[in-house]
Amino acid sequence: MSPHKAPDHGGICEPIENMQDAADSPHFHPTSHLSENHATYIRNRHGTLDLDPLPSMDPADPLNWQLWKKQANLILVAFHAFMATFTAASVIPAYLDISTELGASMQEISYLTSLPIAVVGVAPLVWRPVSQRFGRRPIFLISLLSTTICNIGCAKSPGYGSMMACRALGAFGISPALAIGSAVVAETFFKHERARYMGIWTVMVTVGVPVGPLVFGFVVTRVGYRWIYWILAIINAVQFLLYLPLGPETLYTGGDCAGDKAARLKRQYLSTTRLDPKPFAISEFLHPLRLLGSMSVLIPAAAYSMVFCFVSVMCSVEIPQLLQEKFDLNAEKLGLQFVGIIIGSFIGEVMGGRMSDIWMARRSRKLNRQAEPEFRLWLGYPGYLFSIVGIIVFLVCAETSRPHTWTVTPAVGSGIAAFGNQVATTVLTTYAVDVHAHDAGSVGVAINFARSAWGFIGPFWYVYTCGLWYSKASTDCL
Repeated sequence: MSPHKAPDHGGICEPIENMQDAADSPHFHPTSHLSENHATYIRNRHGTLDLDPLPSMDPADPLNWQLWKKQANLILVAFHAFMATFTAASVIPAYLDISTELGASMQEISYLTSLPIAVVGVAPLVWRPVSQRFGRRPIFLISLLSTTICNIGCAKSPGYGSMMACRALGAFGISPALAIGSAVVAETFFKHERARYMGIWTVMVTVGVPVGPLVFGFVVTRVGYRWIYWILAIINAVQFLLYLPLGPETLYTGGDCAGDKAARLKRQYLSTTRLDPKPFAISEFLHPLRLLGSMSVLIPAAAYSMVFCFVSVMCSVEIPQLLQEKFDLNAEKLGLQFVGIIIGSFIGEVMGGRMSDIWMARRSRKLNRQAEPEFRLWLGYPGYLFSIVGIIVFLVCAETSRPHTWTVTPAVGSGIAAFGNQVATTVLTTYAVDVHAHDAGSVGVAINFARSAWGFIGPFWYVYTCGLWYSKASTDCL
């Protein structure tokens, strides 16, 4: 039994389940059942007993860590997730250069982006159960070492086949933070602050796609596309070094190291033992997919996937196709067209994250109890609305703008859409994790799988839709 199990709050059209499992967890203690020492410890540590879940008395419990330690670890994990989508999109400005050097068609070169997207969607199915056995920290470290090697392999690849193989292996290696990032948030932060910190993770996943072309457009123009891979390898190596002192283990397995600082440090930073001796089972690898049969996961996953597909992926793919030739943009100027998406995503995170927590806190005060998770979903509707409006503005302005005369209006449209996308992303992901807090890692994997599947399929059809008739495409998006 995982000590991080929390009660399942039910969900859309679902009964409340797993209450007995939750009651057996060290993090689930009705306050009336707390010992005096335990209650005193929590008050001294956190200033209140109104916490969900309630932490143990162990300083090694991630819920009891100092705030700076929690935030430093979250930043590393969120940036790790950012690197997954950032790496996949990094070669977009270099398609022409790679095609010319390797003698491959532009369609074949586009697979250097689409294949990693597909791998990133499937790989977390493997990483989640492995991290449950060996912990989060060892998996993150192995991930970064393997990805560093794969990016060096891409930089030295003599042909298309070897580069594609290294890209696929690198995508598999970089994906753990997408698999267990939501679990890390649930393991270290309380429910009343979860949307704020979940939002940091989700916004980093979102902006990785537009930031890749923005940054590497300058690299391709100045020093050549091979340096894309060298820079990625350097970043991964630096991440590895930062994880050593700042990325402790968050998978808490119980025990009491309150009086033994050396034991706490060993558990968090130096443990190489298997945390869970239970043997692997095929069902564990498929468990996240079975969660998609739960309405409280399926509906958020489907809604998020559609918004992500039309906003993040479609805008990123269509900006080069619709704007580069029309406005005579080189790689550097093309990268700058992604600034609107980046700005919109960060602004959207304020509403989807911090405002979402405030929204739920007010509801809890009004009811004098914990608000039901479904109340958070009301904030998703503005996200859908802004996404639809932004896509229409982007496509219509791209169609009606004068050739060879750059205008900012398509970027404004993509920024509006990105704002809506991020609001919906944070709200929907946090809701699903709130409902299944005991299985947050699997929820993250299920949502990532749905998102990546649609992100992979989308470019095969909307490229032609937008290329043939922009206005019809904007109508289709509705």
